[in-house]
Amino acid sequence: MERLDKILSNFGNMTRTQAKEYLKKGRITVNNLIVKDGSLKVSDDDEIGIDGKTINRTRFRYFMLNKPSGYISSTEDEPDGSARNVISLFECEKIKGLFPVGRLDKDTTGLLLVTNDGELGHRLTSPSAGIDKTYVATVKGILSPKDAEAFNAGMEFKDFIAKPAKLDIIETNEKEGSSVARVTISEGKFHQVKRMFLKVGCEVTALKRISEGKLMLDENLKPGEYRELSQDEIGRLME
Repeated sequence: MERLDKILSNFGNMTRTQAKEYLKKGRITVNNLIVKDGSLKVSDDDEIGIDGKTINRTRFRYFMLNKPSGYISSTEDEPDGSARNVISLFECEKIKGLFPVGRLDKDTTGLLLVTNDGELGHRLTSPSAGIDKTYVATVKGILSPKDAEAFNAGMEFKDFIAKPAKLDIIETNEKEGSSVARVTISEGKFHQVKRMFLKVGCEVTALKRISEGKLMLDENLKPGEYRELSQDEIGRLME
């Protein structure tokens, strides 16, 4: 059991003074009942609300973001002000320590995990993790089975050797000279997917990450929207 005002200051992102004011104005509920006494002891099973919205009392938070184009995978904006960071999309959450796990290029969209769990973030981005990441790419050029073989064989670049990747050609458009493909890699070098396509003579015009490990992008999320992971999804990350 813990004092209500202490819980509010820890998980409600407010000072003790603010918590006192919120309580006084009847903006705090416990199990849907208005409470004005900050000394009230509550248990882990009690549901606390602020202005009708239940607060998450879990120490760590895990979000799935459908990253929009034009945002950088960072906690800070571009120094010249040319692009906002993805954490700016979470300003209303007022959660300290949020960061993007890994990175997506500025113009790449799709699944991006955002959390304040540093240990998990480090584990998922460790080179030894070998977590599969799947993207849907639209490219200039007509892909062929030979290109799929090239991806599967791995590719050598000046600065690194890409591990074998899986390329599935979804469709080709001879008239427009374009293709759509699904590609899965187990690492995440700088501009890796784009560079691999260039290696087979195709330029990526759109790239979207649809899965990372066992975590799939929620198709109901529009670009820029996010939601908290379910307990089942968090469990998959921990496996």
